[in-house]
Amino acid sequence: MINQQWTNICNHKGWHSFLHLHKDPIQTFPENSQKSSNFNSFQTMSIIAEVPGFLQVLSNGLVKRFEPEISPASDESSGHGYKSKDVMIDSKKPISGRVFLPETPGSSSRLPVLVYFHGGGFCIGSTTWLGYHTFLGDLAVASQIIVLSVDYRLAPENRLPIAYDDCYSSLEWLSEQASSEPWLQRADISRVFLSGDSAGGNIVHNVAVKVIQGRAQFHIKIRGLLLIHPYFGSEKRTEKEKAGEGTGEVAMNDLFWNLSLPEGSNRDYSGCNFEMAAISRAEWDRFPAVVVYVAGLDFLKERGLMYAGFLEKKMVEVKLVEAEDQSHVYHVYHPKSEATNLLQKQMTEFIHRF
Repeated sequence: MINQQWTNICNHKGWHSFLHLHKDPIQTFPENSQKSSNFNSFQTMSIIAEVPGFLQVLSNGLVKRFEPEISPASDESSGHGYKSKDVMIDSKKPISGRVFLPETPGSSSRLPVLVYFHGGGFCIGSTTWLGYHTFLGDLAVASQIIVLSVDYRLAPENRLPIAYDDCYSSLEWLSEQASSEPWLQRADISRVFLSGDSAGGNIVHNVAVKVIQGRAQFHIKIRGLLLIHPYFGSEKRTEKEKAGEGTGEVAMNDLFWNLSLPEGSNRDYSGCNFEMAAISRAEWDRFPAVVVYVAGLDFLKERGLMYAGFLEKKMVEVKLVEAEDQSHVYHVYHPKSEATNLLQKQMTEFIHRF
């Protein structure tokens, strides 16, 4: 039910605005909120922002999330050629992840590692969602790779750059655990790839920037970036955004940015507007190869094209791949579709170039 509701939103049906201001208070108990521990009874509060079926931001700062269907990890054979395991990356923050391992009886060859960051406007989403679990498990089999999918902390409780820092921490964890974690015994950490969809695609770029600008000595080597329908923005509207200002897609984007940007920042924050980051020529020379996947029916396609063009100007190796008749994050909502199968094949081809 929730998956269908969100699919309708992505297809621009049956809604008017993601930002709701309510004059009448509602009775609610924030049992799913990340801050619910301070409440022992029902409280009277109003909703000030809402993604129907997924997220409510309440007037007292509480955030309620309503999870769609989820899938547990299983270290037993899934019947689909892979098994999965949940791991704790940093218990203090907390940051967790899920490892997907393809079943390859009789083989001991090293496997590339793909670190994946889920989408959701930095405010919703989880590697436990059924769509992500299915897509990433199948990708591990199709590409013969180990997948580490990361659950970073979410906005608005944890505004940017926390998601970037958390996902960077997942690379440190991978570097440190590769020699001791049994599920990473076959990991070839000289062939690591970063991937993610929507806000996760944005995170891929910003984590890569942190890596090329950082002084940390990883034991891992990042070979390439695979951005799926990346979520970027700027104060200056694109022509498509100007035409749709005040309507569904623009309102949705603005809401998520308003909830996730650092306090006092606007859409020219470097995490949102990739043109604003201060990156030297020498750093661009260290930037990994990139493939950008866009969908023909996706409102964010324009931003994906702009990102690929920007990288070309910086002399970064970049490839653009379009799924002409598909919508935003179709691979999550339809993980068993022919279009998703094609995407997995395209990702496999990119990964095995290295």
